Amino acid sequence: MSNIAGQVPYTLLVFIVAFILLNLALLHVAYLTYAERKIIARMQQRLGPNRVGPRGLLQPIADVLKLLQKEDIIPYNVDKPVFGIAPLISLVSAGTGIALIPLWENFVLSNLNVGLLYILALSSLSSYGVILSGWASNSRYALLGGLRSSAQVISYEIAMSLALLSVVLMAGSFNLQDIVRAQANSPFKVYLIPQLVAFFVFMVCAFA
Repeated sequence: MSNIAGQVPYTLLVFIVAFILLNLALLHVAYLTYAERKIIARMQQRLGPNRVGPRGLLQPIADVLKLLQKEDIIPYNVDKPVFGIAPLISLVSAGTGIALIPLWENFVLSNLNVGLLYILALSSLSSYGVILSGWASNSRYALLGGLRSSAQVISYEIAMSLALLSVVLMAGSFNLQDIVRAQANSPFKVYLIPQLVAFFVFMVCAFA
């Protein structure tokens, strides 16, 4: 019992940090979308989002409130359990990897020796969410679209994994903390310079 009591403060700390990280990640995505919309608007000689807040800075928050008020429409002929679970599979596979990111020295929510491999395995699960969402909609066109999208995700993941292996070869470990330490001790302090080609391959695959 004393062992359990000793674990409670650390467990509570992990939950608090995970909650903060999740909200920061969501906020980060919201304002990255805002920046993307402003850049595209500038390229197209438009103003972009500028109605809510100064220079439209509160537009992401307004978009969230608008989406929360939208009606949840589920077609009558779908497989409802699978139709609801499919987006959760994609969300969990994308968000769980945050637990492996080193926050600072000797503090990480889950320090795995194969952390990078674990993140790659989790990211591959997103293709199941895409396939299941197409299949559960009970539409042949949605199923074909889901199969096409999942095939695209899988094909890009192969090249992305090979690009990440170059980092593993230089660091000599799949552990993310070991990779960070190896980068700090390298002459360039970051693997971007010696692995520039792998960086561009990874970025193309990640955003494809």
